[in-house]
Amino acid sequence: MGKGSRDDMLSALPDDILVNILDRLNVPEAARTSILARRWGQLCGKLSRLIISVQDFLPEGVLHSNVSVDELVRTNAAVVQATESILARRNPGEHTIRLLSTTFYLRDDAPLSIGRAVGHAMATHLVEVAKFSVRTGTDDIAEIDNDELVTCGRKFMVFFDACSNAFVGLTSLELQNLRFGESDISSILVSCKRLKHLHLYNCDSGEHSTLQVEHAHLNELCITQCRLTHVKLSWLPQLTLLVFDGWIDFDDPLFIGHVPLLTSVSLTNVALSFNKMFKLSEFLSSTSVQNLKLGFRSEKIWVQPECPTQSLASVFCQLRFVNLVNLPEGYDLTWTMFILEAAPLLKDLYITVCAYLYISFCYMGLI
Repeated sequence: MGKGSRDDMLSALPDDILVNILDRLNVPEAARTSILARRWGQLCGKLSRLIISVQDFLPEGVLHSNVSVDELVRTNAAVVQATESILARRNPGEHTIRLLSTTFYLRDDAPLSIGRAVGHAMATHLVEVAKFSVRTGTDDIAEIDNDELVTCGRKFMVFFDACSNAFVGLTSLELQNLRFGESDISSILVSCKRLKHLHLYNCDSGEHSTLQVEHAHLNELCITQCRLTHVKLSWLPQLTLLVFDGWIDFDDPLFIGHVPLLTSVSLTNVALSFNKMFKLSEFLSSTSVQNLKLGFRSEKIWVQPECPTQSLASVFCQLRFVNLVNLPEGYDLTWTMFILEAAPLLKDLYITVCAYLYISFCYMGLI
């Protein structure tokens, strides 16, 4: 069968099947099909999944963590063009957008152009899931100083204030390397009424600041390498997942208020000698956590049973999964049995020992 016959067979498929095929491609690949025929160009206006990311416009083999300034500007411009072009092809109200996700750099006027295009789409279409992933071009926090954090934070708030209609419809927001004003994060949470997923990487309101979170619909909160003194989960009736990676406080870094649906918790910290011992019974006793991951690369976590097993029943009796990462000196069989006795429903237990501890065990003939 010749090439022309194969093309005819593909073109003979109904629109819904062809759209389903295109939905499995990233936006640049789907857009390239428009050169085949006018019909393919029209199909791009019916896609239900629109994932537009700077990563898809980088040259092959180039990672977003190692992008030159010129490449950053070029890929950002490509994301703007793709977002505006593919949304402009859609007939208002005709097809539901199941997912509209854009990943871009916080540079020049690109965020404003993307925000306005997305805001217009939300006003004229039903958008079920909408996501902004905002990058600054630097993944290594050691390479960004305080002045840059403040500058990036101000740029983001200019974007936020200018495109409030887009943020109102967001369901997912990922931010990195931003230093906000004192009330900025609260303003963002108030405006993003539909928000379900919030990921913060190296974001704060100043060193040793406090993050207080209240939101009616937030389901997932991830806080990574943020220079925070305290995180207060005051009122989060829908929160089910918490990831808290790295904190700098000497005292208790986490306050858990009204979070009745919290079932998965991941806590990771270097835990230096001046940090306070992290007592799980004080943080999780009012929750229904079933999946627990603890990664402490030093001595400040639960080295000995902090209190009798029966007093920990409210914390451990519902646990289904426990992942203990980089355990320090003090881990022994008695300690492990304590976990097993306190968690009768436990199905999965993973324990990883620090390299230096593994070596010491070898010398003692224990491994």
